[in-house]
Amino acid sequence: MKIYIGSDHAGYELKEKLALYFKELGLGYEVEDLGAFNYIEDDDYPDFIKPVAEAVAKDKGSFGIILGGSGQGEAMCANRIKGVRAAVFYGQEEMKEKNSKDSETFGIIKLAREHNDANILSIGARFVTEDEAKFACELFLSTKFSGGEKHIRRINKF
Repeated sequence: MKIYIGSDHAGYELKEKLALYFKELGLGYEVEDLGAFNYIEDDDYPDFIKPVAEAVAKDKGSFGIILGGSGQGEAMCANRIKGVRAAVFYGQEEMKEKNSKDSETFGIIKLAREHNDANILSIGARFVTEDEAKFACELFLSTKFSGGEKHIRRINKF
């Protein structure tokens, strides 16, 4: 499975950790890092997010992980590319209080894959811990699209 990953300065440190984590998992993930390649405080997220989105749209069956401060602008940028369906994950205070990976907080990731066939996960790096981000990515990559007729019909209307 090919994973394209990219981030601006706000998610740079977490991106570096996630890229290494995917390689170390030993699950056969091929990771292509599309930047940023160094921390530059005033860089612009579209410079790194758009190439990830374009790569995922072109490389059917691949996935993208994009990171930024909130993940919102990054998802907006990615979703402008035909064939991309980016979903945002930024955790919740509820998750931090429960400290549980069974929390409904992660349900949004499952639904994004099962119902919307999301192919990019946008992470708000300022709102999640490293462990939450790792778990979110694992869940995203391991959850299959349901293939349900109503979900396919709805996606086709995009």
